Amino acid sequence: MKKVYKCLPAIIFVIFIMTMMVLFLVLPKKEYSSSEKRYLQQAPEFTFSRLMSGDFGKDFEKFLSDQTAGRNFWVGLSAYYNYAIGNNGSNGIYLCKEGYLVNDPEDMSWLSRNIGFIEEFAEKSPVKPVVLIAPSTGYVCDNILPDVHKEYTDDAEFESMKGALTAADFVDIRELFKNTYDNGAQQLYYKTDHHWTARGAYTAYTALADQLGYKANPESDYEITEYPDFYGTTYSSSGFWNTAPDTIEVWDRHVYDEKNPITVTITDGADTIEQEGMFFYDHLKEDDKYPIYLDGNHPYTVIKNTAASSNEKLLVVKDSFAHSLVPFLADHYREIIMVDLRYYTASVSELIEKEKIDRVLVVYSIDNLATDTNLGWLQ
Repeated sequence: MKKVYKCLPAIIFVIFIMTMMVLFLVLPKKEYSSSEKRYLQQAPEFTFSRLMSGDFGKDFEKFLSDQTAGRNFWVGLSAYYNYAIGNNGSNGIYLCKEGYLVNDPEDMSWLSRNIGFIEEFAEKSPVKPVVLIAPSTGYVCDNILPDVHKEYTDDAEFESMKGALTAADFVDIRELFKNTYDNGAQQLYYKTDHHWTARGAYTAYTALADQLGYKANPESDYEITEYPDFYGTTYSSSGFWNTAPDTIEVWDRHVYDEKNPITVTITDGADTIEQEGMFFYDHLKEDDKYPIYLDGNHPYTVIKNTAASSNEKLLVVKDSFAHSLVPFLADHYREIIMVDLRYYTASVSELIEKEKIDRVLVVYSIDNLATDTNLGWLQ
């Protein structure tokens, strides 16, 4: 009997391994994980050359990991186990107070290089650009961070950016965001996503008014519609599956009609998407609802508004933080062109001259600006 008890852990382990193996073989393979918001690795193609190069082994290892039975359970178990033993943030995301999931600070070593690209562009640009950088969630909402966390260096980085950008107008929104957030009085960032909320985007919109030459619309002009059950990209990378979802908002002034429609034209390679209205409501059927704003990431997007308060054309060089900001800006420009340097590789300076651009806005989050490898295309 003692021998049986002594061997029991090994017996349980063997049974567990055999059970997982059988489940792996018999269960259908999933193509997409809605929790992680990504396509899962499928069975890799076997060839002798791929076997010898090691590519087959690497892909098969990913296949085993992605198709493990109960994958969501194991990912969540790992995340909460690390949290329980004091390794909060070990996967790059902190489980914070009030249900926030916050990315830990990015490595800022490339930030000065990318600011240099923007400054070089500003020096040569036929139109002086306005630069707005969104501070990190952990910096603005520092009261919700765990007791032990890495330092968010936004203050030092913003001061450095202000000093380096001499040929552009730099809009520093740190104090405005800190005061507006005021320990949670206003939710400026999502709890399950790294983007700012519609209110955060509106706050940035008011800060840009003087530099971009418009009078910001008061909040009372907008009808705010809430849509629940939004799980963002931070949630999908965290493994903290018990986190409550966000609510995403649409702020709409309803000033457009059949005679004065606002149109969006998206060019993505050979494909073109056209629609009236800036909100793509089909994305509300998905867990990640953020693409409701201008359909998400595309190389080249044009928004035309014949009822705008000016006849000016605005060029926005951006990351995805601009998607919820541009619907506010659209009230003030006859045409807005958005380019995403991750996919758009033509000369931005030539585009300014070709399209007779009146104003230029560069919008990035500090985290994306510190890690983006495509700003060298900004010329």
